[in-house]
Amino acid sequence: MTVVERNTAAAQDVSEYLVRPLREREQIRHILEGRRPYAAYALGQLEPPLFRQTDWWLSSSAANQGLMLHSRGGLGNATFAMGEAGALDALISVHPGPRRTFLTCEPHHLETMLRHFDLDQRQTMIRMQVTTASFRPIDGPVRRLTGADVRSINRLYRSEGVPSFYSSRQIEDAVYFGVERDNELIAVAGTHVISQASAIAVVGNVYTHPRYRGQRFAQCTTSAVTEQLLRFCLDIVLSVDPTNVPAVRAYERLGYREAARLIEGAATRRDATGVAALARRTRARLRGRGKGGEVVRIRAA
Repeated sequence: MTVVERNTAAAQDVSEYLVRPLREREQIRHILEGRRPYAAYALGQLEPPLFRQTDWWLSSSAANQGLMLHSRGGLGNATFAMGEAGALDALISVHPGPRRTFLTCEPHHLETMLRHFDLDQRQTMIRMQVTTASFRPIDGPVRRLTGADVRSINRLYRSEGVPSFYSSRQIEDAVYFGVERDNELIAVAGTHVISQASAIAVVGNVYTHPRYRGQRFAQCTTSAVTEQLLRFCLDIVLSVDPTNVPAVRAYERLGYREAARLIEGAATRRDATGVAALARRTRARLRGRGKGGEVVRIRAA
């Protein structure tokens, strides 16, 4: 092989991506809307109070693109990845985000993520979705919870020793329903995220006191929350461990169906100091002069 041939072959093994920040909410929303169930949390981060605590990045080539969100909030750092794995590889190489974060990605991203992060407590989850057309509500002895119920809610969540510090404001801003016995809250379901602008919400924090499990209270509270949300949302989603077959079946009876698979876990950046990312970012900025972003080159694995 001649020198020219070797150089040509080497060039063919390199992909080039333009990496740039995204600051316009509607532009970001347009990208996320193509994957609504998977991107539900990210769509919620576009709401004005939360958007101020986010950084959004887009990596694109002629054929592919990847999007990454780094957010900060009361529950800590979170990172969301969507798109083509190679584009995300390029993006993370220059903007890896915080040293420690809670990562959400798709199964086909995993190899790329493990090049950049150590992942602890890694969990595959099913993202389930329901709409007005598919929803099958069930009745139950539930009532809407308010901020005045926050002490009872936290006490219930602490039943098995897990800390819980929800505020009255958080309950008021969300949708929570509960079941009571003898003036004691024994089951609850609520929401993680509500995006009225995108007409989507995420149901979560579903919990029943151990003494009262197996009586469909979780199904009743989830049904009530879902019914309330469908008054102003087009899609409601939730995440569930696929090995928790009773929970999956309970949600299916309400009309929820699998819409995506995702991987969640506590991520620690391998580039601990960020020096390597800084060096790559400096080179990428020099390459990207006049091109509207940073030009990152990734060699094929």
